[in-house]
Amino acid sequence: MLTQPPAGASDTTPAPGERPDDVSGHAHRQVIGYLGLALPLLLVVVVQLRPNALSDEWSSNSISAYYWTGAVALFVGLLAALSLFLLTYRGYANESNKYDRGAAIIAGIAAALVALFPTTPPNGMQPRVPWWSGGIQTTHFVAASTLFTMFAVFSLWLFRKTAPGETPTASKRWRNAIYLLCGLGILASMAWAVVEQLSRRSLFLPESFALVFFATSWLVKGQALVSIGSNLIALKDKIAR
Repeated sequence: MLTQPPAGASDTTPAPGERPDDVSGHAHRQVIGYLGLALPLLLVVVVQLRPNALSDEWSSNSISAYYWTGAVALFVGLLAALSLFLLTYRGYANESNKYDRGAAIIAGIAAALVALFPTTPPNGMQPRVPWWSGGIQTTHFVAASTLFTMFAVFSLWLFRKTAPGETPTASKRWRNAIYLLCGLGILASMAWAVVEQLSRRSLFLPESFALVFFATSWLVKGQALVSIGSNLIALKDKIAR
């Protein structure tokens, strides 16, 4: 069952830098972070490689607008991968596990819905997509709002929790400050997007900033810099031989 930690997971020997009760692992968190970081950048690149004149100019209106461009496969594929890794995220085998799992499952379902229920088609394109309806747009909006809200929940609350009976180390306090900044950044980006939406301006920048804040928090939680440093040292040693 996805909602249950694997049997005996807390008894296994953790990888370097991981807690004994960590049933997801830093690599899992890093993949989630990298997927969020890659989404806006790769969409911009791919739409240039696969131009679709009818809708490309409209694509910059939002991240979701890329569904209607030549980057649709990448858009859906990255969201599907993000959904899968969120749905299989288990967090820590302690009293917070149900919150880790609950938030991850909600976020995973929301990511899948964002991919399956696209935003409004470009002007003049709706007659050629008769299956699209206002209900699809409503589902997309609710799912996207839920997804970013869960991102904020992880940064502001779940990532900042300390194991029972432990005193936060200086390193943990430093990371907590980053999580707090990222969480507030996500909320600020969401508010920015609302203002832009009401003014009928592009949502691409606020959505991209929200994804960068989300990705940063997950990469810090997954100790990405430590992993990169270890890999560089290993590569250097291999070359030296």
